[in-house]
Amino acid sequence: MRKIMLLCLLLPLAALAQAREYPEFTELVEKQGPAVVNISTAQTVRTQAGVPQIPNLDENDPFYEFFRRFVPRQPGQAPREFENRSLGSGFIISADGYLLTNAHVVEGADEINVRLLDKREFKAKVIGADKRTDVALIKIEASGLPVVKVGDPNKLKVGEWVLAIGSPFGFDNTVTAGIVSGKGRSLPQENFVPFIQTDAAVNPGNSGGPLFNLRGEVVGINSQIYSRTGGFMGISFAIPIDLALDVQNQLRATGRVSRGRIGVVIQEVTKELADSFGLAKPQGALVNAVEKGGPADKAGVEVSDIILKFDGKNVESSSDLPRIVGGTKPGSKAGLQVWRKGSTKELTVTVAEIPSEKVASSRESKRPKRAEVAANRLGLVLSELSEEQRKELKIENGLAVEEVRGQPRGDIRRGDVILALIHKGNTIQAKNVEQFNKSLSAIGKSDVITLHVRRGDNQSFITIKGLNG
Repeated sequence: MRKIMLLCLLLPLAALAQAREYPEFTELVEKQGPAVVNISTAQTVRTQAGVPQIPNLDENDPFYEFFRRFVPRQPGQAPREFENRSLGSGFIISADGYLLTNAHVVEGADEINVRLLDKREFKAKVIGADKRTDVALIKIEASGLPVVKVGDPNKLKVGEWVLAIGSPFGFDNTVTAGIVSGKGRSLPQENFVPFIQTDAAVNPGNSGGPLFNLRGEVVGINSQIYSRTGGFMGISFAIPIDLALDVQNQLRATGRVSRGRIGVVIQEVTKELADSFGLAKPQGALVNAVEKGGPADKAGVEVSDIILKFDGKNVESSSDLPRIVGGTKPGSKAGLQVWRKGSTKELTVTVAEIPSEKVASSRESKRPKRAEVAANRLGLVLSELSEEQRKELKIENGLAVEEVRGQPRGDIRRGDVILALIHKGNTIQAKNVEQFNKSLSAIGKSDVITLHVRRGDNQSFITIKGLNG
C-alpha cells in the first residue's frame, strides 16, 4: 500500500518535470507578434474572348490550359475581366515602414494592403522583388512601427525549437511551433537558397511570414511547403534571414539584385563518379559543359573538371556552387580549385554577372496597359526583348508574346518568343514589332505562314492557315 501511495505522489512530480522541458512561447508572441502583418493583394486578370465556360482561373493555373483546349468556344463573346485576390504575410524590419515578404506574394499585384495587429491598414508599394530567392521588399507610409529582432540562422541547430507567425487562410497572427528538421536544403529550380526545413505548420497565407528562434529573433522567411494535397504535410521551408537581408539591401539601394556567374553546367558527383575520377569521396561539382568564351572558359576550366573550391569556400555538393558564385561580386577575381586527371589544379576566374530578371520595382516607369496596345493580324500583342534578355536566351532577334486576343491562330501562347516569320520560302527575322506587323499586313488572308517559336528551352515551327483581315 505504501509503495502504491509513493508511486501516486511521484507521478505528478514526474509529469511536472516533463512539462518544464517544453518551451514557453507566450512572451515571444506578445513581444514579436505586433511586428508581423497580414498582406492582401488584388490583381485584375483579363481572360481571352470566346471562352465563356472557363471559370475564374488565372492563366498560370494548371487547369486553365485544360479548359482553354478542351472546352467548346463561342466566337464573338467579349473578353472578361475579374479581380484575383490573394493573402500572405510579412514582417516589419524598420520603424519607418519597410517590410519583408515573399516575391510570389506581391507578384503582379495591382494593389497591396497591409494590416497590422492593431487593425491599422496601409497601402503598400513594392520597392523591389527578387524571384530567384523569392524575397520582396515593400514599403508603407508610417513611423514608430514595431520591429522584429534579427538572429543568425548559421547558429541554428537541427532539433532546435522554432516558431512561425503568419496569416494562414487569412487567420491573422496564427502561431505554430515546430523544430528545425534540416539546414541547407536544396530544392528543384531553387539554386540560390540554402533553405531551413522545419515541421512548424505552414499553410497558404503563411508565405512571407517570419520564422523565430526561442530568443525571439527572426531566422527565416517562411516560403514553401512540400505537399501532395496543397496543405501542410509536416515539411516546410524558410529562406535564411541573412540571405534575405542581403537581398533587401540591394533592392533598397538599386531596385535589383546583382549576382555572379562563371558559365558552366554542372551535375552532382555520385559515389560511382567519384570512384571513376579517383576522388576519395563524393564532393564538388562536376562540369559537363562550359560556355564558350565565358568566364570559366577563359579561366581554363574544362569539361570533366570537378570544382572543389570557389573563392576559398568548399563545394561539398553541386548545389553549393550556384550559391557561392551567385553571392560573389561580379567583376571580382576568385580562386578556383578543380580536380583534373587525378590531381588538383588552381585557376583564377573573373566573375561575370547574371542578367537580371524583370522585377517589380517602384523605380520602374509604369508600362501602358495591354488594352492600350493594338493586336496584330494574328491577335498577338508583341513586345521587343531587351539586350539582356536576348543574351540570356542566346538569340539575336525575337519578339515576346505579351497577350493573345480573340480567336487564337495556331498554338501561340503568352510567354512565347517569336524568332522568325516564314512565308513562301522567305524568312523574315523578328527584329522589331513594327517591322513584324508590317510584314504580316502584306500577307493574303488565305496564305499559309510558319512561325519559328521559342517556348522555354525548346524551339519549334508552328504553321498557321488563314489570317484575320
